[in-house]
Amino acid sequence: MSHLLGQLQLAPLPPQAEALRSQVKAFLAEALPSAAARQRARSWMGFDAAFSRKLAQRGWVGLTLPAQYGGAELDAFARYVLVEELLAVGAPVAAHWIADRQSGPLIAKFGTEAQKAFYLPRICRAETFFCIGMSEPNSGSDLASVSTRAQANAGGWLLNGQKIWTTHAHHCQYMIALVRTSGQKEDRQAGLSQLIVDLSLPGVSVRPIRDLSGDAHFSEVFFDQVQLGADALIGQEGSGWAQVNAELAFERSGPERIYSSIVLFDLWLQVLRQGGDRSQAATVGRLSAHLATLRHLSMAVTARLVQGESPVIEAALVKDLGTEFEQTIPQLIAACTDPGGTSALELELAATLAYVTQMAPSFSLRGGTREILRSMIARGLDLR
Repeated sequence: MSHLLGQLQLAPLPPQAEALRSQVKAFLAEALPSAAARQRARSWMGFDAAFSRKLAQRGWVGLTLPAQYGGAELDAFARYVLVEELLAVGAPVAAHWIADRQSGPLIAKFGTEAQKAFYLPRICRAETFFCIGMSEPNSGSDLASVSTRAQANAGGWLLNGQKIWTTHAHHCQYMIALVRTSGQKEDRQAGLSQLIVDLSLPGVSVRPIRDLSGDAHFSEVFFDQVQLGADALIGQEGSGWAQVNAELAFERSGPERIYSSIVLFDLWLQVLRQGGDRSQAATVGRLSAHLATLRHLSMAVTARLVQGESPVIEAALVKDLGTEFEQTIPQLIAACTDPGGTSALELELAATLAYVTQMAPSFSLRGGTREILRSMIARGLDLR
């Protein structure tokens, strides 16, 4: 583990990226919809297309994408500052989230000129939203075992199969799906490709999945004889495995993997200050120290992205450590919070704690399960 961590060099945010922070704070003070903490704690799942369009008008959707396609052409450090500020206040980011973080950069790197010219400007204007078609029933996080298939034909590709746990598919226009275009399921990584799927096409069915908290941000997506054009293919046929791993480096890095519980943490600190309670100082210090360390690790992964690298193993490590931290926050707060509190702030804390506690198990599932990530880390350390 120390060998792997040793590859992550301390990388403070450069001044030009840090200068963006005050602009983002000022924007959020004016544009962020007023919401209680229990709602802001849904930041990851908060789908608000109007808010995303406001961000886009400032040039903050597609921040790292090329200027010729409508992006700001800034680096991953600038995006780090932007995302950190959005998550810190619980802004509703779900609408543009995946297109900005993964789909846009993937198309920019592997797509054809026609794909870039069509999709990237729409992403940067927050007009087009993407979801990710990776997980399938009976596959879990074992992406190499996907069985959804696209068969080449005269019209392009004929798609059949099913995806599950697809975030906000019922709100999105497009999916980038990892599918099998040759070989059999037993062939594992060989024969996998990525296709852009227009979710309005005949044969596509999207069914939202309601979770324990009452939200329905996940969906099942079914493909029944869906005809895609030849231009649906991203990159080279059969190169999907390499491409999806590059995509996962974007997904697993950044502040996304350490701030899922931060609204709850901040609210708890407000309650402690209101009551003058210093008995939890050690717990606050422990969590703050963990957060500071994870933040530096996360910025070190971002530095590798800025250098044009694909730090898949390092991102998996930080994601695993980060989601464990995110899950620890509600556990510790629940253990040291008086459930009988009656002030408005204490009641809001109880409601926010209940939501985050319900959602916390998913933190170590989305973006790759803990077991899969630790297998990747073990291989990176030559332990298996």
